Amino acid sequence: MNIGGIQGDMQAMMLEAANTKPAATGHSVSSEFGDMLAKAIQNVNGLQKTSGDLQTRFDRGDENVSLSDVMIARNKSSVAFEATIQVRNKLVEAYKELMNMPV
Repeated sequence: MNIGGIQGDMQAMMLEAANTKPAATGHSVSSEFGDMLAKAIQNVNGLQKTSGDLQTRFDRGDENVSLSDVMIARNKSSVAFEATIQVRNKLVEAYKELMNMPV
């Protein structure tokens, strides 16, 4: 997955969120957010597995895997993981703000 692909996915999600009608209970919106978050985490996990597999194949001497392939896969997984950490930090920060609001 490249950076342009991530940006395209984010824009598609933004358009989808703008076109979503608000639900009366908010239940479907939260489940959709949960599904989207789960897919994003699975995507990051897949990138990390791919990176690890390529590294293992390169270490074992597979001629079909070059060092540049390994480094690109590793950088992709690193960027995706760092983005996931930043999203988590923002969610925790928002949760803390909500918990500190007077009722």
